Amino acid sequence: MRRALERTTACVRLPNASDIDRGPARLRGAALFGLIALLLCPLAARAQTLAALPSPTKILAVTGKADPIRAWYGLCRDVPGECGINPAELATIALTPEVWQLLLRVNREINEGIQALSDRDHWGVEDRWNFPDDGAGDCEDIQLLKRKILIEQGLPRRAMRMTVVLDEEGGGHAVMMVRTDRGDFILDNRRMSILPWTQTGYTYIKAEGQDGLEWMSFGGAIAPIVTARNDEQPSGSTARLASR
Repeated sequence: MRRALERTTACVRLPNASDIDRGPARLRGAALFGLIALLLCPLAARAQTLAALPSPTKILAVTGKADPIRAWYGLCRDVPGECGINPAELATIALTPEVWQLLLRVNREINEGIQALSDRDHWGVEDRWNFPDDGAGDCEDIQLLKRKILIEQGLPRRAMRMTVVLDEEGGGHAVMMVRTDRGDFILDNRRMSILPWTQTGYTYIKAEGQDGLEWMSFGGAIAPIVTARNDEQPSGSTARLASR
């Protein structure tokens, strides 16, 4: 538990991690720019029936205040805009079919496009939060990029909160919680699907606050349902994504 409160370490099990060579196959800055451009440009090939909206789910209850992850302070120093809160922004997103489709698309394409690499292997440090500018990163880096793209598409930063959880094996992991008028949903580099927090199997520890720099605690709220059958697995995969 304490390990997850201080850092996120077991979070680089990206669905495509086993298929990507860490050498020449790694995406570089130019490739990452192209990936972002692809996401931001409407494509005729993507004109299709919008995904059905998910059923409403519970709001994750805040139980008090929490200390931020240590590496978050480094992010705030290097990229101050990632830590600020605009109280004039909406704290929840109206989950229309168009917004839901956008969330699904960004989650899937960033998961597929960024190489999973631990901070230890990448930077030689235990925990570092920043954007995966060279095309590689671990869980929090991947979620930060998703949030950046979604903000550029008009969604409020205040409603998209970096969140620290314990996974099914008790390891620290970072996801992005999107607070909507249909409940709280989780974008995760271990899943192509976006699940209600109640269906992730995670224990929820804390997240960025919505009213200032202080983080909010969830008191170890446990998601009651583990939905392996709902994980969208890459072609040819037989193992559950969250177990990688």
